[in-house]
Amino acid sequence: MKLHADLSRRAVVNSLDLDWLPSPMVGVYRRMLDRIGGEVARATSIVRYEPESFFSSHTHSGGEEFLVLEGVFSDEHGDYGPGTYVRNPVGSSHTPFSKQGGTIFVKLQQFHPLDQTPVCVDTKAACWQGGSVDGITALPLHQYENEIVSLIKCGPGVSFPDSVQAGGEEVLVLDGVLSDELGHYEKGTWIRNPPASHQQRYSKQGCLLYIKTGHLAASSKVG
Repeated sequence: MKLHADLSRRAVVNSLDLDWLPSPMVGVYRRMLDRIGGEVARATSIVRYEPESFFSSHTHSGGEEFLVLEGVFSDEHGDYGPGTYVRNPVGSSHTPFSKQGGTIFVKLQQFHPLDQTPVCVDTKAACWQGGSVDGITALPLHQYENEIVSLIKCGPGVSFPDSVQAGGEEVLVLDGVLSDELGHYEKGTWIRNPPASHQQRYSKQGCLLYIKTGHLAASSKVG
């Protein structure tokens, strides 16, 4: 399966408009944002676990990154509430489940093979950093070589500095509305901008964003 597989092209998807597709496991559903491969794939998805659902034990041959959006997501290593950001390195394994139900934003098979640092951040309790623009704060989550992952808060009526993302970027709008010269992006919208893209961003009502930059430069196409 190939979905938004050309990394040299911009992709914009409002995940809330997508149908929930069943996974191989009962009670686990997915909204696919990009995908290259079959059941084992390079993939970016929103995944929903119904109460008392689980997924079979599996190994992350290319790593796993997830952010808990709602509920509680669990595995044998712990319970992860809303706002928890986790990176499971290449070669790690687990058996995920959710007792009360939960929804996660997850990226699979996208790690640099030498990026082997496990990460678990409770973003609800972490300290945010001010930036060069009043009204914008950042919470760094992970960095390896050119790849940088952060949460960004933008206050109402604030404009972002103009930027060119040499290595490309992905954005998930977690709350509020983000705008740029091409449109307006509500909560649940996923945006992938290719390397060397340029954005003039602002938010009239404020927004909370997941942003990953620098990771798309190595290849314009995968698969």
